[in-house]
Amino acid sequence: MQTVSSEPRPKILVLGATGGTGRLIVAQSLARGYDVTALVRSPGKAKSLPGAKLVVGDARDPKVLREALRGRDAVVSALGTPASPFREVTLLSEATRTLVGAMRDEGVARLVAVTGIGAGDSRGHGGFAFDRLILPLLLRHVYADKDRQEDIVRQSGLDWVLVRPTVLSNKPGRGAVRALVDLAGFHGGSIAREDVARFVLDQVETDAWIGRTPLITW
Repeated sequence: MQTVSSEPRPKILVLGATGGTGRLIVAQSLARGYDVTALVRSPGKAKSLPGAKLVVGDARDPKVLREALRGRDAVVSALGTPASPFREVTLLSEATRTLVGAMRDEGVARLVAVTGIGAGDSRGHGGFAFDRLILPLLLRHVYADKDRQEDIVRQSGLDWVLVRPTVLSNKPGRGAVRALVDLAGFHGGSIAREDVARFVLDQVETDAWIGRTPLITW
């Protein structure tokens, strides 16, 4: 007979909830029994998030963020932005800066943010095609903003984890990942969004990776 835990389940806020990974984070967190609020720009895009409480607004708006954060225990940020070969990107850093301030105001300490391989000191470990072609030609501005985003999180004073997945796929998850901080000799790799979502949610309830930047891959 399965034992039902009497522990209260976490109350989380998910940013980027309508993206490919964000939808899985919401679905898996609900399956775990979490109380989930999703901040979305458009209610129409949120039809794929049944069971989550929706707050509609811009993630860069401090009033909207404070409303969404009330009563939450943790934040999971899966914010993303399209490839931008020519234009500067500021969404990730602007939203994260506003989020950090709102979390301090509302007394929410735990932040798990998804960035990606190529951010910070993981640059140069994505494999030949990613490092030499995809990142410099298509994602240069996106990753410059991911670097700014990571710096803001590092300096936030929060209980943070920065999760850096390798190249994402929509394949079925394997149920296990490798989490690396020593990237010597590591180049390339891929991982299913499903497994990323699972690892990210594990960080809501454990302190194992607090203040660290695990790169996750198969």
